[in-house]
Amino acid sequence: MKTITIAHSPDADDIFMYWAIKFGWVGDFHYTNAALDIQTLNDLALQNEFDATAISFALYPLIANEYALLRTAVSFGEGYGPKLIKKKDKILKRNFKVALSGANTTNAMLFKMKYPDARIIYKNFLEIEGAVLGGEVDAGVLIHESILEFDPSLCVEAEIWDIWREFAGEELPLPLGGMALRRSLPLSDAIKVERDLTRAVALAHKNKRILAPMLLERGLVRVDGAGLETYLDLYANAHSISMSKLQFEAVDRLFKLGYDYKFYDKILKAQDYLIPSEYEEVRNS
Repeated sequence: MKTITIAHSPDADDIFMYWAIKFGWVGDFHYTNAALDIQTLNDLALQNEFDATAISFALYPLIANEYALLRTAVSFGEGYGPKLIKKKDKILKRNFKVALSGANTTNAMLFKMKYPDARIIYKNFLEIEGAVLGGEVDAGVLIHESILEFDPSLCVEAEIWDIWREFAGEELPLPLGGMALRRSLPLSDAIKVERDLTRAVALAHKNKRILAPMLLERGLVRVDGAGLETYLDLYANAHSISMSKLQFEAVDRLFKLGYDYKFYDKILKAQDYLIPSEYEEVRNS
């Protein structure tokens, strides 16, 4: 049986969406997985490291030649998302020092558009709150489960959702995490991998009452039961199973903004970079 390597982040929504495969509930292949922070995933995607990998949507135009964009295992913010936090008594200057979770994340791109004079350092997302508390930086952008609860001496300076809405010009969902598949895989295999991943996400969502306690019992997530319920409602929900027309429109808007602000050298349309799943239907007809 062919082995397919899947890389994802260690946050609760990715663990939840992929663990149906880990438990053997679906799969045409033997899958192995790696859980890495988002910027490491983005960096390794630039190196063409994994067969399938979670990525920041903002990274995709930089890897489009090597990876197809998948329709499934996606995370969007709808009225919420990463948060720019600071100490409550801190007044941010124009060139404030900030900690971000990675250079190619969606939140980093939007942050740079909004605060072009800020001095940026990059840290593992688990270290950002501590860097703000310790005075290493003036502010930091929290992602993943960190947005649910943080030290009471901190406050939210800005919501990345609000920055997105400002630049997008309308209330489109905020494209955060996507999934990419190496183009070197045979097309028939690529179609099966996307189908497996889609089934895994759908099964996880349908069986949340079974799967969520299993993840908690095994210590696979960093939140308690209530926190996990809240987080999954935000980022691993029915809208994660297969991208909608509105979600594609949002991704296209992100790519257009990235081009306008010189992050990319061309404009991409997300649907032009998908796995052509209709190939299998034509072949079998």
